[in-house]
Amino acid sequence: MTRLSAVLRATGFVLAALAGLALTLPAPAAAQAPAKIRIVVFGFPSLGAFMPPVIKAKKLDAANGLDITFEARPPTAYTTQFNSGEFKIGGSAALLTIGVADARGVKVKYLFNLFDFWGGVVTARPGIKSVKDLEGKELAAARATTNFQMFEFFAKKLGADTSKIKVVNTAPPGLVGYAVADRADAVQLWEPAYTLLKAKKPDIRLLDLSMDKTWKSFAGGAQIPYLGVAAHTDWIEQNPALVAKLYATYKAAGEYIVKHPEESAAIIAPKATAADKAALVSLIKSNDRLGMNVVGAGAIVKQIEAVYKAGIDVGYLKAMPSKDTIYNKPLK
Repeated sequence: MTRLSAVLRATGFVLAALAGLALTLPAPAAAQAPAKIRIVVFGFPSLGAFMPPVIKAKKLDAANGLDITFEARPPTAYTTQFNSGEFKIGGSAALLTIGVADARGVKVKYLFNLFDFWGGVVTARPGIKSVKDLEGKELAAARATTNFQMFEFFAKKLGADTSKIKVVNTAPPGLVGYAVADRADAVQLWEPAYTLLKAKKPDIRLLDLSMDKTWKSFAGGAQIPYLGVAAHTDWIEQNPALVAKLYATYKAAGEYIVKHPEESAAIIAPKATAADKAALVSLIKSNDRLGMNVVGAGAIVKQIEAVYKAGIDVGYLKAMPSKDTIYNKPLK
């Protein structure tokens, strides 16, 4: 045997051995594809549209094994499409709309809170100095929202007869335009719309709703859970692991926004003016009206139930919603 043939023969033995070894080793695990999720939200400048741009821009969903598609709808369409199950997850889930869904037999749960309540009424009319002065006047508002129902709660506690207020119903994106054009006597709105409005019309006035004092008297505390993420019960039961991933995604978005307010403002409102972006940065840094507070529903059950009671107080809810509407498993 020549030296060359011996080398080739030895090489053949080595290759055969390696091939046999490869057959006995376990195959590498295939990379798990991210879970695709569709979430319906209100359009900008509503709070439900505050975190989604940051989640997608910074790929926070991918970091938690998700691939989220956010789809914006006006309030009425949002409620219809979420309650019908066309969308199994709602990212503009206001508590009172969860209560209404429960009353209609729709099995849904409030998974976690994103923002605590803040709402206001603005006016440029000199004759309107209090909420009671709105009686007989036109108020532009998004009537289908929980924010408007909570406004009615606080207004009634201040002695205003809300049945005498002429409500001009419009979708949330139109509220700022109503106020800028002075098309109604007053406008009921919330953040970030209020901050963007003040940047455009600094002289507009905010009416006093005495919310802190009223809520402390009514509920015995300060926190008012308001808007978060909810899902249909059947989806939760079929995807228990995704609930924690969804929470981790939103939690990461909240933390990123707090740590990077300037970059986040540019992501949230890319077409905004420099003044608008500066106003958003200020809103994020103070967080008093923004009320960003990402916390699992199970940790704030009493506060959620107080909001339900406020809904009953104004007649929006006929009875106390089921405890099953509150996702009670711990989220970290």
